[in-house]
Amino acid sequence: MTLKTITAGLFTLALLTACSGQTQSAAENAAETLKAKAGETTEKMADAVKSGVDISELPKGIYQSESGHAYIAFSYNHQGYSKPIIRWGEFDATVALNPEDPEKSGVGVVIDVASVDTGVPVFDEHLVSPDWFNAAQYPEIVFQNTNINQTSLGKGTLTGDLMIKGVTKPVTLDVTLNKIGNHFRSKKPMFGISATGALKRSDFGIDRYAPMADDINLMIEIEFIKEPHETDEE
Repeated sequence: MTLKTITAGLFTLALLTACSGQTQSAAENAAETLKAKAGETTEKMADAVKSGVDISELPKGIYQSESGHAYIAFSYNHQGYSKPIIRWGEFDATVALNPEDPEKSGVGVVIDVASVDTGVPVFDEHLVSPDWFNAAQYPEIVFQNTNINQTSLGKGTLTGDLMIKGVTKPVTLDVTLNKIGNHFRSKKPMFGISATGALKRSDFGIDRYAPMADDINLMIEIEFIKEPHETDEE
């Protein structure tokens, strides 16, 4: 083996060692970067939880649904072809807010059955007939809460007794508090919520054609505004 061969071998070994060191260093840097990003993501998630809307910042009192920005709708699967969305045109929703202990607040809703709105007048008449909601005999749908569970800041479940067509069953809604503030004109305290839930219409005696389209999904968007009341603490 010549001196030239030995020298070339040592040079190659040194080059490989240097490259190996660079590769290891790059891998370590990448790992540190990923670790830092993971920690940053975790912090952001924690901040998001902390930044949930806090209803305890609102004053105690009675809050009524604002008719211009309140929607109660339901949808169902129509034989797999479509998922129609039907809403109620007229209803009153009331919250007796206890900001110090939100879980002790009261929630009540009364819906005018005859105000059902499918966008198709013939279908509306069909739904209020005795075959379906029978609005003449049962003109109102009523909900009264029995339990409020705040699972995290600005989120929770609302359970209550729902009466449809003279039948009362428990229903649970998943609720998100979207925002609190003051109405831009009246300056009254207000808040807005989104809620979803599910039920079977056959449980309430509306069983025509069931089990087809028996599963009903509820969709609720309501803005509530504080109303003056003698016992309110202004």
